Amino acid sequence: MSGAGAPDFFYREAQRLGYVARSAFKLLQMQKQYKLIKSGSSILDLGCAPGAWLQVACQSLGPLKNGGEVVGIDLKKVKVPSLHCDARVRTVCADVMNLPKCQVKALSPQQLGFSVILSDMCPLVSGITTKDAALSAELGMRALDLAVGGTAILDDFIQRERQSDGSDSSPDDRGVLKRGGHLIIKFLESEDVQEFSRICKPLFRKASWLRPKATRSSSREIYLICQGLL
Repeated sequence: MSGAGAPDFFYREAQRLGYVARSAFKLLQMQKQYKLIKSGSSILDLGCAPGAWLQVACQSLGPLKNGGEVVGIDLKKVKVPSLHCDARVRTVCADVMNLPKCQVKALSPQQLGFSVILSDMCPLVSGITTKDAALSAELGMRALDLAVGGTAILDDFIQRERQSDGSDSSPDDRGVLKRGGHLIIKFLESEDVQEFSRICKPLFRKASWLRPKATRSSSREIYLICQGLL
């Protein structure tokens, strides 16, 4: 279905299948197309409220015996949904914008980092297109910084030079996404959004854009799918 009927369809489907929000179908589509989450994956969900992506992430890990872990962070205190989630899912109430990378990494299994980072963060929409897009870009840049580290974003070549000279970047500047890991970031479409694709393409094996079918027709949401951190 499309147009005005689509939101009603996905809302009804979410209720029928036990998802806490229709946004579950966005991640379900991404998982079907890109297969980002595998058995044993460690997943970080930024802006996890109300918990629909926690549900899909946990489902995608397979049975409990397969292992893996899902950690959700949000400004709000988020209760782990009872359906589609198990003991591998936990949430943290914190401000991602002010959370040091070392503290985020400490939330990962053996503090080794995450294999998948999901960012569905969105600003409080004001209705002013340029303002909302700028706030969305700020959240997106924070997700990217957490994943790969500020040095990698600013200049990957300089980072390699520092490492070859034996002068590594500061511990808190390293990202929390594992080598080979995947990153999903939500943005509000604007002229500046393509800049993120340009930044990510040298850092990942592949970077592409997706507007999921479950996105409301009136929404400007678009997702950057980054696969295989180099």
